[in-house]
Amino acid sequence: MKKLLLSGIALGAVLAFSGVANAQIKLGVAGPITGPNAAFGAQLKNGVEQAVEDINAAGGVLGQKIAVSVGDDVSDPKQGVSVANKFVGDGVKWVVGHFNSGVTMPASEVYAENGMLMISPSATNPKITERGLWNVFRTCGRDDQQGDVAAAYIAKNLKDKKIAVVHDKTTYGQGLADETRKGLTKAGVKDVLYEGVNAGEKDFSALISKLKSVGADYLYWGGLHTEGGLIVRQMRDQGLKTVLISGDGITTDEFATIGGPGVEGTLMTFPPDPQKRPEAAAVIKKFEAKKFKPEAYTLYSYAAVQVMAEGAKRANSTDPKKVAAALRGGAPVDTVIGKLGFDQKGDITRPDYTMYTWKKGADGKITYVEN
Repeated sequence: MKKLLLSGIALGAVLAFSGVANAQIKLGVAGPITGPNAAFGAQLKNGVEQAVEDINAAGGVLGQKIAVSVGDDVSDPKQGVSVANKFVGDGVKWVVGHFNSGVTMPASEVYAENGMLMISPSATNPKITERGLWNVFRTCGRDDQQGDVAAAYIAKNLKDKKIAVVHDKTTYGQGLADETRKGLTKAGVKDVLYEGVNAGEKDFSALISKLKSVGADYLYWGGLHTEGGLIVRQMRDQGLKTVLISGDGITTDEFATIGGPGVEGTLMTFPPDPQKRPEAAAVIKKFEAKKFKPEAYTLYSYAAVQVMAEGAKRANSTDPKKVAAALRGGAPVDTVIGKLGFDQKGDITRPDYTMYTWKKGADGKITYVEN
């Protein structure tokens, strides 16, 4: 009898240990995996998957491994909500995403209602963290900060030039354009044209005619690389030398592929290049070995997973609300993009934007270079 009892206890211990060892933290990564903005979706997906691979190889989080689910929102708010609801059904508790501000906001409400932690590596509209949701963080900056940097640069260096402001009518694009315009107004710079075009549009002849009529020297573009590249290409095709200025939405080499040689000289705001940070050197080698360039928001996505893992360690729990409480207002977290501290809103506490110029390198390739 005693022998059988001991065997039962031993068996129970083995099963209990096995349950802990096999327990998983379900993490979702959501963004435009397909569609015109798939270059950014690849950045989010690859950044998250590499971070999870590295964290799991080091023993996971509190003895648990992270399992990744990928959700494709195609940069569409309705699809983003569908992805969010699928994550709920799949038992996902941590989410890295979404890419677009207009997708992030409705999806974040689904996550908040269902007890899920969310960190966006790229959604920059100020309203995302101004709504007071308990679960929302981001590893990137905000458009009011980005707009101030762009406006200050224009006011200092281009004050006597004619500036047009154009946006794609999206939460991100119009929000960024309006923040930049607000900064220009404060600096005493009045734009010669303020216009909205439709995201997904292909023919910008009407816009280019307006730019010609007002004699715009520079065009501030609030939008993504797809339409931005087409605008530049069509301006050059029609003999217009107007220089584009834009934000983080064009931070992919696909912008030059779409826009052609005319993108050379384009100005752009983005955080100091994370690929140059010493903290990222070892991780970048892993991406390079996989033939993937970790540009733009790749490392911001990697950092988002690091932040979640560190929050769990500090809370001694993987529970989303406890992790969020441990991060909000807590000590900075060491990440591949440097130390990240978070305020009570879920925003990072460091200023995070500078100016870049798209230039042709020695290899003949045009890409963005920090000024």
